[in-house]
Amino acid sequence: MTLEIREGDRRAAFDAALNAYGADSPYVPPLWSDFDRMFDRAKNPFITEGHGRYALFSAHRDGRPMGRIAASIHDASNRKHGTRDGAFGFFDCVDDGEVADALLHAAERWLTERGMTAISGNFNLTAMQQIGVMTDGFDKAPFTDMMWSAPHIARHLARAGYKAVFPMTTFEIALDQGQPEQLLGDKQRAVLADTDFVWQPIKRSAFKVRLEDARLILNDGFAENPMFVPPTAAEYLFQAGDMMWVIDKRISTVVYHRGRPAGAIIAIPDLNPLVKSVGGRIGLSAPFRFLKHRFSNTRAVLIYQSVCRDLHNRGLNGAMLYRTALALREAGYRTLGGTWIADVNGASLHQAEKVGARPLHRLHLYTKPLAAS
Repeated sequence: MTLEIREGDRRAAFDAALNAYGADSPYVPPLWSDFDRMFDRAKNPFITEGHGRYALFSAHRDGRPMGRIAASIHDASNRKHGTRDGAFGFFDCVDDGEVADALLHAAERWLTERGMTAISGNFNLTAMQQIGVMTDGFDKAPFTDMMWSAPHIARHLARAGYKAVFPMTTFEIALDQGQPEQLLGDKQRAVLADTDFVWQPIKRSAFKVRLEDARLILNDGFAENPMFVPPTAAEYLFQAGDMMWVIDKRISTVVYHRGRPAGAIIAIPDLNPLVKSVGGRIGLSAPFRFLKHRFSNTRAVLIYQSVCRDLHNRGLNGAMLYRTALALREAGYRTLGGTWIADVNGASLHQAEKVGARPLHRLHLYTKPLAAS
């Protein structure tokens, strides 16, 4: 059977992962509309603002898409870190060494031809989007914004000479069993009692203002994190703007200290059961399904939390988590998912342990040097 690699076929690349894993796997596709616009060069600020480049490949056997991979170069990241690194992302395929090798070779060749000296992934397309390759916890359903890949993906990467690095863990918290008061020490209690801190929910009526303040807080708080490149206003809005339609004002907060943005905690209802039920495509029944999901859903996911650097170690982070845990319970949520925390981030891991978080998935980045072309 003939194997063909195509470039730029977005519909085939979207279908490839569904074909590879099947409806019974825990895999949840992105919404087709999100996937399509992400790889639309005229719409994605990653391209239109000149921050990077990418190519999208799909593998076809007898015309049927069986796998996909994106190759990307984050030029802004390379300029910031003085590197010549490329990345792969959206790497999903059937358990077939020929298909996996053909996709990896397509990505490696594309990067090598552009002068890159190393490849790492998954990055979907930047470090601020889904990252990592699953290495454990394959039977656990992912929350929104969590990566899921089949066991053979890590195996094929290792066979192709890739090395597993940068271990990460996602988490799940049973809110009824958690002990948020464990987060409170003297510093956190002082923050909660301090009227200089003003807590504002993220409501639709002030969505763009709060979102921009949350971006400023993210960029300041994460400025010294490895791999982080601050998103521009357009990039952040491109990724997070659609949250306006699903935001629950009871569980996301921007905190101001003496009038300036100081801390942000972004949590949203988990949409994965809904997205999986419609196969990532919004049809005529979507509004009905959304309303049904909204009134029956008891899962939420913590997308990120950040505190401006001059307020680090002042107790604001723990105070935000404490208030959010109480708000989630009061709003009827029973389970909270937490997107990845790296093993090197001891402070965040300790905080997750305090709130009763249990490991859900294990992920790694996979990396390999590239030979000069």
